[in-house]
Amino acid sequence: MDNKYMKFFATLAIMLLPLCASAQQLDHSNDENNPLKKPEDEKKFYESIETTVERYTELFNLEDWQVFMVDSILQHDNYAMLVEINNLSKAKVGNTDIYVQCRDKWDEQMYTAFRKVFNDAQWEKFLKNGAGREKKNRDKRAEKREKNK
Repeated sequence: MDNKYMKFFATLAIMLLPLCASAQQLDHSNDENNPLKKPEDEKKFYESIETTVERYTELFNLEDWQVFMVDSILQHDNYAMLVEINNLSKAKVGNTDIYVQCRDKWDEQMYTAFRKVFNDAQWEKFLKNGAGREKKNRDKRAEKREKNK
């Protein structure tokens, strides 16, 4: 692709970024599976994500597009995990291992997504800040589940 077109699309993407960012907080109020029914729960949920994004931005020196991607990943995957856990709770699932497995699934999803967003130096720092240890623990639990089948 011609360099002129690359610059055009990059400029267009940068101009649309604020629009996308403002639309990022999705309205789940009409969703019957919404685990964030109370406004204070929703506020805490988004504040927690915002805090994590700010921490990652500072710690890993993220570029603007990376901040947007990290925020999107955290919002989508954490919300999906809450919905799934809420559904397990509604179904009166009492086995805590199933809840841990659900959490592990979504944590692995975010781990994999972050690898695509972070450069090598950021990724190494991410692993050293606890993600590597959490990955080992998830892998151990998955291996234990496989052995128990």
